[in-house]
Amino acid sequence: MANVLVIGATGQIGKQAVVKLLDAGHKVKAPVRSPDKLADIKNDNFTVVEQDLEKDFSQHFDDVDTVIFTAGSGGSTGPEKTLLIDLWAARNAVNYAKESNVTTFIMVSSIGAGDPDAVDSEIKPYLVAKHMADEHLKNSGLHYIILRPGSLLNEPGTHLVSTEVPTDKNKAVIPREDVATALVEATSRVDDTNVILHLFKGDTPIAHIF
Repeated sequence: MANVLVIGATGQIGKQAVVKLLDAGHKVKAPVRSPDKLADIKNDNFTVVEQDLEKDFSQHFDDVDTVIFTAGSGGSTGPEKTLLIDLWAARNAVNYAKESNVTTFIMVSSIGAGDPDAVDSEIKPYLVAKHMADEHLKNSGLHYIILRPGSLLNEPGTHLVSTEVPTDKNKAVIPREDVATALVEATSRVDDTNVILHLFKGDTPIAHIF
């Protein structure tokens, strides 16, 4: 059992990850702007605290084993919020985790974040923010797991993935539920080597990629 801090717990991936982490027996803490969005999750091992990620949230990292960062500004916001949440809040979370001697930091990134210049898309500012957050984590000295899922789908997960980037862009997709499952499996990973993994629909059980 781990003490897990989930940053971004009200998001579509984050909330599913919280439920799955609790089902797996972990203790979960979630600092969120709107606690009422998690009111339907009832578990003695779940703590919700009200928190704005644009302010100091360092106090939530005490006694935490694993940090999961899956917060995002959302598709309806502009570059300003992308900068403040996807980059700056992620950067701050990494710094707070290091100061608190957190064991593992798991970052939900994105396909394309490895080389934003290679992507001709209107979401390039988002990919740049993700790239810089990933680089900060990689250079932090923390043990890290970076997940770079493809385009996200709102459909049931299959618990089967591929970590190979498909040549057909139409196949570079994955259900949000499978990303949430991957976060739980990553939390239980015993290998302490750092890793960056892409995630797409595939044929390999999620547990086997860690």
